[in-house]
Amino acid sequence: MGEKKIMLGNEAIARGAWEAGVKVSAAYPGTPSTEISENIVKYKEIYAEWAPNEKVATEVAIGASISGVRALASMKHVGLNVAADPLYTAAYTGVTGGLVLVVADDPGMYSSQNEQDTRAVARAAQVPVLEPSDSQDAKDFVKLAYDISEKYDTPVFVRTTTRLAHSQGIVELEDRVEREDTPYERKFQKYVMMPGNAIRRHPVVEERMKKLAEDANSLEINKAEYNDTSIGFITSGIPYNYVKEAMPNASVLKLGMVHPLPRKLIEEFASKVDKLYIFEELEPVFEEQIKSWGIPCSGKDVFTLQGEYSANMIRRRVLGEEIEAAAPAPVPARPPILCPGCPHRSVYSVLKKMKIHAAGDIGCYTLGAVAPLSVVDTTICMGASISSLHGMEKARGKEYVKDWVAVIGDSTFMHTGVNSLMNMVYNQATGTVIILDNSTTGMTGHQDHAATGKTLKGQVVPAIDIYKLCKAMGIEHVNVVNAFDIKELEKTIREEVARDAVSVIIAQAPCALLKTNVFKTKCRPVSEKCKKCGLCLRPGCPALTKNEDGTISIDDTMCNGCGLCKQLCPADAIEEVEV
Repeated sequence: MGEKKIMLGNEAIARGAWEAGVKVSAAYPGTPSTEISENIVKYKEIYAEWAPNEKVATEVAIGASISGVRALASMKHVGLNVAADPLYTAAYTGVTGGLVLVVADDPGMYSSQNEQDTRAVARAAQVPVLEPSDSQDAKDFVKLAYDISEKYDTPVFVRTTTRLAHSQGIVELEDRVEREDTPYERKFQKYVMMPGNAIRRHPVVEERMKKLAEDANSLEINKAEYNDTSIGFITSGIPYNYVKEAMPNASVLKLGMVHPLPRKLIEEFASKVDKLYIFEELEPVFEEQIKSWGIPCSGKDVFTLQGEYSANMIRRRVLGEEIEAAAPAPVPARPPILCPGCPHRSVYSVLKKMKIHAAGDIGCYTLGAVAPLSVVDTTICMGASISSLHGMEKARGKEYVKDWVAVIGDSTFMHTGVNSLMNMVYNQATGTVIILDNSTTGMTGHQDHAATGKTLKGQVVPAIDIYKLCKAMGIEHVNVVNAFDIKELEKTIREEVARDAVSVIIAQAPCALLKTNVFKTKCRPVSEKCKKCGLCLRPGCPALTKNEDGTISIDDTMCNGCGLCKQLCPADAIEEVEV
């Protein structure tokens, strides 16, 4: 028996990649998958990088695989949309070294803009999927995924979810297996996907999936647990644990490979239970296939299509139990807000004053949509702020977008904003783009990117200069402004939105939570000067509160000394003091 350790699901996935002999890992940070790479980078035998986006990360992994080594790409579920282009073709080409994509779904949308199901994408792409139920599974399934990848000449998904990624379990550790690199051999017909070659590869994919479906019937990770056969469940992943908790005596078919499905195994299980339930989060992927085989079962008619499942859901909807739960404590609502000292708040306070709408993007700055700032009107996907602003201008004209801007973070700009801005230039648009440059990928925990000058491995490298990049596109009006200089911001925004051209404002100030960002002052109220006008409260900084007499207090433990409130005060009733 090896050493045992308590690990998060993401940590166990990284360990599985190391034990499997992976040599190359690429990813773009995205909750709930981010910590996979942050743990992989601890293993010196694996080259690990942050790529600008998931498409690039997947292509890096594909290239490494073609060269003959085991490679990994990891991402959250919406990142798979970005990676879909190379993925679908990689299913045709197959692999040389093992190729695994770990994709983290987000039932309940704890940190995502939709609740899509990776299994549905895998069916369309014709890629097999393994789904672990706990941290031990997570480690083991990653290793198995590489064996399957190489045996069947296919990319393989390992599907995880937020609950698995961030929950802990005991994992038995094993040694790394150093797999010998496969010598490179030129295979024009296999890897050059021009139509004449691709059309010959499609039948290969179909035969591969048939073989996988047949072999899935005897795959050890697909296992039937027979107990009381009056009720049976077919389930996978985290929901398996809910079944075992709520109905430990029920019969269960636990699927470790969730695509393709083991038809013979499912038919055999279904024939031995009186009532069959399909217990799967999100889409009825199992249910629709199983019903198409003529097997009677209940699924989404009993359980929800939305959100996370639970043991109590089974108790209520299968056993008919009334669950007694304590009423939630009467605590005040705590909506998500920008941090004290956040440079985005400063920019949004100016936009709000100017009554300018913002086409938003994916990042912390999406919080500019909620009160009291309420300036972000749209949020779709990475890079869409710029493209949607362009669409508005082409639909409604130049004057229409002069009270609009696009707002996008520096990491998101590097992800997919560059192409969107290029499109504006190419198609002679009018519109102003504000790049909120806080020197990090803030929302997912301060990961570096191409414009920060530091790699995932910690290597200091030349940073992409966003100003020069914009100028290189031929944009004449590119402005760099301190995000906390609200007078200069207002002046610059007013000038730029009035132009009949593409313009860029780079609002620079580091994230307030960066360890390297040391605030040297704090703000304190001077109550005797306060006019009780409330202007300092309008940006919604959580460090500021209103007293009963109308004056304000500033929480010294929360204040980061950004000076926004002081700039807004017309009575000089806030002072900055050194700390």
